[in-house]
Amino acid sequence: MVVIHHTAMTDAAAALARLCDPVSEVSAHYLIGADGRLWALVDEEARAWHAGAGGWGGRGDVNSASIGIELDNPGTAPFAAPQMAVLEALLADIMARRAIPATRVIGHACMAPDRKDDPGPRFDWRRLARAGLSVWPGPVMPARAPDWPAFRAAATAFGYPDAAPDKLLAAFRDRFRPRATGPLDGLDLALIRDLAARFPVDGTGRHP
Repeated sequence: MVVIHHTAMTDAAAALARLCDPVSEVSAHYLIGADGRLWALVDEEARAWHAGAGGWGGRGDVNSASIGIELDNPGTAPFAAPQMAVLEALLADIMARRAIPATRVIGHACMAPDRKDDPGPRFDWRRLARAGLSVWPGPVMPARAPDWPAFRAAATAFGYPDAAPDKLLAAFRDRFRPRATGPLDGLDLALIRDLAARFPVDGTGRHP
């Protein structure tokens, strides 16, 4: 799989210094600057320490099963056009070479909702989906009676790990409803059910 992050640092130089510092005990396969500059930091065949605790699609130890891409962004700003263009090209290349389906391109918050929020609500997941590099729900009618057990079941079927309800909802909305606020509602439930129905995790923890 591929995990997308934001650096939450002042600039790409600061992020690069941290990612290359052994003392920090954090690394990633790639870093993309806001200006579109690309750094290849860890060989794709090697494990990078970018994900930490969490899981996706029933799979733990995400570090050993993923490629990590860091984006130079504080987490509160739009992602620059040159950066997104380079990300799309990089993703397309990685996915083609390694036969990674669009369902396996996720954000850090997707696999660790309890402790991470990146790449955040300003990241354009829908743009990636239009390019076939991620997934997006179809048009749906809001469910009449939203409830947490139904939402959690569908979220698990789609790939999300177990997490506190508020953190799980926040991670889902940051990706699929970035302007939504308030408690769980019928549209949240309808969207996650659509995703789970169209992009389910199979028994091996992998999407088809």
